[in-house]
This record gives sequence, C-alpha cells and structure tokens, in this order.
Amino acid sequence: MEKIEAVNKKICEMRQLLQDLINEKSNLLDPEVIIVSQELDKALNEYNNLLKKVNK
Repeated sequence: MEKIEAVNKKICEMRQLLQDLINEKSNLLDPEVIIVSQELDKALNEYNNLLKKVNK
C-alpha cells in the first residue's frame, strides 16, 4: 500500500509541474512539456498496474 501512496503523491506533484510548465511555455509541443507529460504517463501506468495487482 505504501508504494501506491508514493506513486500517487508523485503523480500529484508531476501534474502540478506539468500544469506550471504549460502555463510558462504556452506551447504543448515544447520539448520540455512533452518530456514531463511522458513521465507522467509512465507514473500513471505504474499506478494502474499496482492497483490491478491489489485488486486480484
């Protein structure tokens, strides 16, 4: 359960970072925005996989 909570916290932080970057860059195609978005996707996938394991 601690792992799920840690990943959830990471997701919240990454979402805020992504939102701040989007506001700063004003361009969704900025390479930095894309990188952070991809990292957030990875964290969301990890979270989803952890939830699947718990629910089995």
